[in-house]
Amino acid sequence: MRVVSSVLPFRVNDYVLEELIDWDRVPEDPMFRLLFPQREMLAPEDFDLLDRLLRSGASESEMKAAARPIQLRLNPHPAGQKQLNVPQREQESLSGVQHKYRETVLFFPSAGQTCHAYCGYCFRWPQFVGLDELRFAARESGMLIDYLHGHPGVTSVLVTGGDPLVMRTNVLRRYLDPVLAADLPHVASIRIGTKSVAWWPDRFSGPDGDALLRLFEEVVRSGKTMALMAHYSHPRELETPSAQRALRRILSTGAVVRCQAPVVRGVNDDALTWADLWRLQVQLGAVPYYMFVARDTGARRYYEVPLARAHEIYRDAIAQVSGLARTVRGPSMSATPGKAVVDGVATVHGEQVFVLRFLQARDPAWVGRPFFARFDARASWLDELQPAFGEREFFWEAQLRRMIEHPDEARACHDQPQRRRHLPVIAEVAA
Repeated sequence: MRVVSSVLPFRVNDYVLEELIDWDRVPEDPMFRLLFPQREMLAPEDFDLLDRLLRSGASESEMKAAARPIQLRLNPHPAGQKQLNVPQREQESLSGVQHKYRETVLFFPSAGQTCHAYCGYCFRWPQFVGLDELRFAARESGMLIDYLHGHPGVTSVLVTGGDPLVMRTNVLRRYLDPVLAADLPHVASIRIGTKSVAWWPDRFSGPDGDALLRLFEEVVRSGKTMALMAHYSHPRELETPSAQRALRRILSTGAVVRCQAPVVRGVNDDALTWADLWRLQVQLGAVPYYMFVARDTGARRYYEVPLARAHEIYRDAIAQVSGLARTVRGPSMSATPGKAVVDGVATVHGEQVFVLRFLQARDPAWVGRPFFARFDARASWLDELQPAFGEREFFWEAQLRRMIEHPDEARACHDQPQRRRHLPVIAEVAA
């Protein structure tokens, strides 16, 4: 644990230890595997190097210095987050904002860049290990509002982290109230990405929990959708009374809860677990939203599931649930060009292929357009796939190369005109 946590973040709270982990099943318990460092998370040579240092009595600074090159080799910011997603204003980077897809802007409040407990698959792990030069954080929302005024194509603001709900409600208000008060009729929804529903459900109880729920109600009364993007990786996270009480309280405000998680080896890599998870979410009033593929970063090699297996899990799980749970999309990879979903495996002209399409993309013109890759039973990420039918490259690759070479071309896609009807502004809902 000490060796691995010198490279990757490790944090766990009392609720998880006492309510979610079955200690009689350790180390096979899924919550334990999801949270606790395992030797196999690091390459053997990296583990051995740090192990020798630790046993020799190396200081904390010596351990950090040895860990830094290992961290940088673990693809700390996948999918072009630093190079392509950060907007520019007057030649200055807006370091607390990401804008990858035209309709959605991500906002990283500086006070929300930690979590109640750290999932081992987390693709935001650089936020938590002292890599300050790679950290996304904003101290206030003024520059976000200025940016939104200049981008009328943005319809949704996603407040993310870390976990924004580690902040007390009065701190969260300092970020959200100015957004609600601004004249931004094109922003139709405020989203908060959070694991607190699973790792700290008591966040939604008590005086500060009551204040948080009142904030949700104010967002709803303003005419905007208030959505919690809840990370549930396993049914166990929804089975406790406090978790169910938290979900009921959130939904009572008029907010919606959409649920997502990646397929994680040893945690939820079977169809029955996912079918149970989706059924329970629907029963409790939440919306199954995404089944992701664990991103190509951090401890990915320990947790990864091949794409063929991930699709098999999705297909077998979706066949077991009613239409109310078939809102979930997956398995989806949040890769550099966009969110690519594996729709299936097919045989076309005698060639076995993956059938894929983009659910979201850097260029909106790519969305929904099917493309085909040679079937590869070992591939676990988009960049491991090869085009099918003798094609030299996928249809989007040449344009993506130009975006990487000229990031302004990627940002220009945010300003593409949208085909939109002029919708009336929703009036404030009466209390």
